[in-house]
Amino acid sequence: MKKNFKILLLGAGTLMLILVAAASLFIYRIKNGFPVKFETDQPVINFPSAKPSILLFSKTTGYRHSESIDAAKRVFLNMSEKNGWYIYETEEGGVFTSELLKHFKVIIINNGTGRLLNAEQQMAVKHFVESGGTLMGIHGAGDFSHDDWPWMNKNLIGASFSHHPLHPQLQSAQVNVEKGIDSTFTRQLPASWKQTDEWYIYYSKPKDAKIVAFINGEKILPSGNIFLMNDKDFGMGKYHPVAWYRNVGQGKTFYTSMGHDKAVWQNNDFVNLLQNAVYWSLK
Repeated sequence: MKKNFKILLLGAGTLMLILVAAASLFIYRIKNGFPVKFETDQPVINFPSAKPSILLFSKTTGYRHSESIDAAKRVFLNMSEKNGWYIYETEEGGVFTSELLKHFKVIIINNGTGRLLNAEQQMAVKHFVESGGTLMGIHGAGDFSHDDWPWMNKNLIGASFSHHPLHPQLQSAQVNVEKGIDSTFTRQLPASWKQTDEWYIYYSKPKDAKIVAFINGEKILPSGNIFLMNDKDFGMGKYHPVAWYRNVGQGKTFYTSMGHDKAVWQNNDFVNLLQNAVYWSLK
């Protein structure tokens, strides 16, 4: 009897260690990503002379929002055909050189997570924006897996990511368009619309940013508590920004924390917000 109890206890302890190790590995991957390599081979791109060029970058080394990434690609390609833009879509970081970036007007980080670019490529983005280009980020571009890129965290996000709700993860909320913003953002947009999404929660409001859209943070359940984390049961308050922009040098940035799954890309109001952001970027 005692022998069986010891075997059972040993088995339970081993299982617990495996679960803890697996949870730790999962959290590490989400937060830091597992980079295989930083691509450095420069692609050959035939830029059309009569169209503004947009770089749609969808690389991930952390958590991958696969369905949202693929849906976004289709939406932006449709936008480009409708508006006469040229979209260069890639997951290879070799395009991030000053020589190539000078041909683009906008860079869109499409749910990119983890370590995306090496130090030289990050500097090329900084130079691109500060010299007049626009950097846009969607959802995962603003999570806590980009600690190796302080410039982007400061100038695209401007706040420290804490968590997202888990109980439930996806929740419906009313997205409200802020008054007094650049009118380019309000084209074909209602004053508010309903959207189901994974609402990111930051430790503070974004610094030095102009808010484009917000939700009522008191009408969502913000708890992100999970195994090994029991201090994530807080939100951002009633005024909870979900999209914002700022000027950076001669350029500018735009970020929205919305965009978790493929369903949001079927929401015409959300799509129009992103289309307006590109219009604003090209002004």
